Amino acid sequence: MESSFSILVIDRNPRNQELLGQFLANAGYRTWSAASLEQFDEALAKPGDVALALVDIAGFDHSIWERCERLREGDIPFLIISPKQTAALQQESLAHGARGVLVKPLAAKQLLGIIRSLLGQLSH
Repeated sequence: MESSFSILVIDRNPRNQELLGQFLANAGYRTWSAASLEQFDEALAKPGDVALALVDIAGFDHSIWERCERLREGDIPFLIISPKQTAALQQESLAHGARGVLVKPLAAKQLLGIIRSLLGQLSH
């Protein structure tokens, strides 16, 4: 299944970024990666190629939320990935436009189901 959708993967950990990219490529998705806020900014500056973003907030400071706001303003759905789940993180993520919060380690079937659901909403 080859998808016309591109998924932006934001993760400061190169190994996690590589593994998630390979997993998504095996599922038929094209991916872009960003390991810094500057690379995140560059990806956001490219017109209309990103359909969905996966944002691992680990290692980023509070300014990651500004980029999440830009995703929301650009109508790009995104999910927050975090090493832990707290009510405060859930609330902040949703307040900045996230469609949900996933806790590491990620469950492959669950992740693909959520991605398909979000991208399916875009094609309707």
